[in-house]
Amino acid sequence: MDRSPTPAETDAGNRRPIAARSNALVQRFSALLARSGISPNLISLASIVFAALGAAALLELESPWGPWLCALAIVLRLLCNLFDGLVAVEHARRTPTGVLYNEVPDRVADSLFLVALGYAAGLPWCGWLAALLAALTAYVRTLGGTVLGSQDFRGPMAKPHRMWLMVAACVLAPLETRFAGTAYTLHAAVVAIAAGSGLTCWTRLRAIARQLREAA
Repeated sequence: MDRSPTPAETDAGNRRPIAARSNALVQRFSALLARSGISPNLISLASIVFAALGAAALLELESPWGPWLCALAIVLRLLCNLFDGLVAVEHARRTPTGVLYNEVPDRVADSLFLVALGYAAGLPWCGWLAALLAALTAYVRTLGGTVLGSQDFRGPMAKPHRMWLMVAACVLAPLETRFAGTAYTLHAAVVAIAAGSGLTCWTRLRAIARQLREAA
């Protein structure tokens, strides 16, 4: 007998593929969050708080703790992005406005981190450009979901790639300054994120155009 698709199966084409979702520890913690009654929307909003704290640490703390605390804040932001979806979908806690909370806090968090990275690197224009192109990658992704029915999460500089590159840069930058006396890591990271985000927009647009032509 045929069965109705589960929420996770229904949303499969519109959810970023993340291997960590199947991790047993992640599953147990998401179940704990669901039982606690916390709203997935609140988890999404928490990502903005972590982004603001991380950006402030990167800009205000001149010691190595600034970049390192920013790296920690990025990881916590990514965990929020993981657990809000798990609680909403796997534990049936979705709300009518959940789609807004799933997207808007991400754009705000991205901008806070990337603009701060630009200023910390001494390239504020590149930080703003990276933030703009990061938002554009999300726009192209959701546009593809609108016209094709499923979203394309390909890189080379999708959200996880951007954030993990920034984590690596924040961890390494103080070490570079301490042992080499140079400060190239943050410069390289913000330029790579801006350039990679622009390339990601192109690869996603090209894939959408190809699928539209094939469908026609």
